[in-house]
Amino acid sequence: MVGAQKKMNKQILLSGIQPSGALHIGNYLGAIKQWVDLQSEYRVFAMIADLHAITVPQEPEALRNKTLEVAALLIACGIDHKKSVIFIQSHVPAHAELAWVLNTITPLGELERMTQFKEKKDTSGEMAGLLNYPVLMAADILLYQTESVPVGEDQQQHLELTRSLANKFNNRFGDTFRIPKAHIQKDTARLMGLDDPTKKMSKSTPSANNYIGLLDTPDDIRRKIKIAITDSGKEIAYDEENKPAIANLLRIFSAFSGSAVADVETKYRGTSYAEFKQDLAELLVAKLEPIQVRYHERAGDQDALLKILKDGAEQARAIARETLYNAQNKMGFLTSLK
Repeated sequence: MVGAQKKMNKQILLSGIQPSGALHIGNYLGAIKQWVDLQSEYRVFAMIADLHAITVPQEPEALRNKTLEVAALLIACGIDHKKSVIFIQSHVPAHAELAWVLNTITPLGELERMTQFKEKKDTSGEMAGLLNYPVLMAADILLYQTESVPVGEDQQQHLELTRSLANKFNNRFGDTFRIPKAHIQKDTARLMGLDDPTKKMSKSTPSANNYIGLLDTPDDIRRKIKIAITDSGKEIAYDEENKPAIANLLRIFSAFSGSAVADVETKYRGTSYAEFKQDLAELLVAKLEPIQVRYHERAGDQDALLKILKDGAEQARAIARETLYNAQNKMGFLTSLK
């Protein structure tokens, strides 16, 4: 999720990513690369959403390690901590505090109708945290007075809840939160699973063959592309309905090469799937290598990484606390004693 508010001469752009699973090329193209590109226009707040991650079971040590891994990867991908703010969600208590406030005005029926809850409750259990996930997301957005929120199809329902809660709070207690709007980014490549082109590429999938991880070795990348599902026939053509697997591989090639899909089609007209996939694998190896080099440099200096996260939390807390205290004051809390 991404939001913006005016602060001095720059707007704040807020987005979050969970420290669970392996970050993959879909995460990079769909979110991280956009944050990098927008740093000149916005002051980017990149949130590592560990509170969201624990709505499904996590191993403590794995969660700690993955949190640091994501932080190092964000920097390796181009998030400049001197321009932007990288912070851990749980290090800003206002996220959890505002979520509780919003929970008190959230109808239970609305949460039970959420598509993600209905899909995940059978595998993750009917836990209150999973049910209240959208309320925490609303708090994330509203804390920073978000104006626009680029969301995927699976998050649009959550944004509508956020808008509803903001309106409800404002109507009852006075103007407090901006009402965020959805921002559709049509140019964002939607990458599907390498092992199932009918479903979105996912870092939570049981099979690592579903995605190309940002930290996959060159051999792993070559292997995954080699065994990636293809369609019947031999023609390398972009046809989402009849050739969804090849269409997906063409989107990946286009995104990392900078060439239009039509140009990639022309280049590989008359060639075999094997040749096309081999070139795609080598393209990904070359494009991910600089990210991996920077990641290992950053991950190797944990003290410096922890300092970046500490500084980021302090900057985020300053803004989030102001919004929280304003909301609590309007509700009748004795904020003057805090």
